[in-house]
Amino acid sequence: MAQTFRYAFILIFSSLLMSGCASNQNLQSGRVSLQYSPAKSAPGSEKAEKLWQAFERYEGTPYQYGGTTARGFDCSGFITTAYREGLGQKLPRTTSQMLRYGDVVQPGNVKPGDIVFFRIAGKDQHAGIYMGDNRFIHASTSSGVIMSELNGYYWKNRFSGARRFD
Repeated sequence: MAQTFRYAFILIFSSLLMSGCASNQNLQSGRVSLQYSPAKSAPGSEKAEKLWQAFERYEGTPYQYGGTTARGFDCSGFITTAYREGLGQKLPRTTSQMLRYGDVVQPGNVKPGDIVFFRIAGKDQHAGIYMGDNRFIHASTSSGVIMSELNGYYWKNRFSGARRFD
């Protein structure tokens, strides 16, 4: 009887543990499962609304190094496409060029539409578009085009700055 109880306990505990791990996959990939509302996060921001529409068009598109199309994007390829299609604005193609030519934005003054940069392996090599309410959209190497949180476990200590292109 005690042996049966022990096996039942192990089975129940294991299944609870496994379901918990499965539900954390979105957190580990940086994906935010909350619904985003541009009106809620950026009141009256036409810029954010247009960039949000570009995000909706490409959400889930896979990551592809050097990619600039719906077949695959790298981070700067997604940013340049979103800006071109959503705002009719041409941006520099690479993250290093964006860092060089954009206007520096202090961390407390970041607005929807600003480009946010992250230091990975000691270099500024990832970027996304800030959308307000602590969220940014980007092409992640692990998940493709997604939305993440600036203070998410992976991103918060890697944030290195922001640039504005008006």
